[in-house]
Amino acid sequence: MTSPARTDSAAARPAPGPAADEGLARRLRALACTAPLHDLDARKANLAGEYSGYAMAEVALAAIDLVTLNMDFDTGADHDQIVARLLPRVAAQAPGRPAAEHQRVAQWVLENLINVGSVDRGFRAVYGTFAPDGSYVRRDYDFKLVEEVPGTGGSVYLRTTDEAVNVLVGALDTDVTSAQIAAEVKLEVLISRGRLADAQLAAEQARYRTVQYAETLRRALEATRRNVRAVDWLTTVPDMIAEALDHVADRYRHENAILTNIRKARDESEEPDQKRRAAELVDIVKDCIRRHTQLQSRLLEAGPLFRAEQDRQAFAAPAARSGLDLYGQLLAPLLPLPVERASRVSDVFFARGTGLRSPHSVRIGDLVETLLTPPQEREHLGAEMPEPDLIATPDDSRFSEEQLAEAAELLDLPADAPRRLSGLLAEARRRSGGDTELPYLVALLAVHAASPAVGTAYRQGEQKLLFAVDDGTPLEDEEFGGADLIVGTALLDAAGMAADRTEAA
Repeated sequence: MTSPARTDSAAARPAPGPAADEGLARRLRALACTAPLHDLDARKANLAGEYSGYAMAEVALAAIDLVTLNMDFDTGADHDQIVARLLPRVAAQAPGRPAAEHQRVAQWVLENLINVGSVDRGFRAVYGTFAPDGSYVRRDYDFKLVEEVPGTGGSVYLRTTDEAVNVLVGALDTDVTSAQIAAEVKLEVLISRGRLADAQLAAEQARYRTVQYAETLRRALEATRRNVRAVDWLTTVPDMIAEALDHVADRYRHENAILTNIRKARDESEEPDQKRRAAELVDIVKDCIRRHTQLQSRLLEAGPLFRAEQDRQAFAAPAARSGLDLYGQLLAPLLPLPVERASRVSDVFFARGTGLRSPHSVRIGDLVETLLTPPQEREHLGAEMPEPDLIATPDDSRFSEEQLAEAAELLDLPADAPRRLSGLLAEARRRSGGDTELPYLVALLAVHAASPAVGTAYRQGEQKLLFAVDDGTPLEDEEFGGADLIVGTALLDAAGMAADRTEAA
């Protein structure tokens, strides 16, 4: 009798295996990255003219290849130069067509890789995965293939993204270090066996991985220049730099050994094709060595750059003017005053606060028409105001009003009797009677009081202010960690507040 029940419950659950595996999502994203290339061949029929003889996806892959190999650590590839280098491949596909058409095809493919027509110049794909509870969830995958980046002197360069490099080498989300080592080992084995044709492909893949590794470092340095707090320079980036330096040293020795073997194979071979492929391999490996040398210099400059940016951003001069507190500096002093006295202050404020307004130029024809138009009769009370459609906002706060009142009563301490946070948490647990939220609320208010807004409370007329001080005592608690703060109440100068309001009025 239990077998049907087990069968029904098993049928209700999603199938185990790849359906719930991250590898499925990785393969779906891999398909999404190739979709824009296939879409080029599907949309070439919309071009005005005869473009059926062009393999647009092949031209797109060649464009990604050219941009990847022509971009440097600091700069990218030139747009016009990439189009010019694409022209021979486009012309070879349709040699009988005019040169203007070849130019248009190369330009069209490159602009579609950039996705010029979209707002953010990116692509979006939708794929589905299974959530931990077994439900099917659709997710958006946003990516770019070729992006435009600003250069010096107002110029714009092209750079390929990680997704484009992954499309080029036929993998997605591959670890850069492991992929680079695997490509180098594969290259060495192929050269030792004399398979120079396959070795050339492996060498090109190794060079693409080197470019991708440099891109990872470049983005970390760019993010540091914008905001040093946005990058983890405590563990993540130093570990990455140390691994990258070891990687560069190993690859440099490895590539020099490979270069020696290639030159030996080139000199000893008697076949012209083998000599040509060996010579091409020498150029590719030399380019890999050059890129690794450049990457090493950038890695050595990363530490001083971080320290310089930290000093620049931490000790930057503050703003010349402080912000205006509309409530404390304008609204609170004016509310107790009569309208006659308050209007003089508000008129001066709004006259200065609205900024400059450029006058409109007046034409004689418009002026005469305005003067001769009879005035319209207006109702005494003005036009009828529409009834607003009000929607009640749902209360999604974590803490209830009763909990807030209980926490406020617990933190209403005498001015001469501060308490430890550990004692307040213990009393909150006794008062809560099993409610686990009240201790969290008391801890949250105490941590917030560690940096009280004294100036704002002073301007708003508060009589007292909750504060918290850390004297170095660790907090011994079953739920919370950190410092055992001293929480107390400070009385504010009420007479000084009244004098300030009078002067402001």
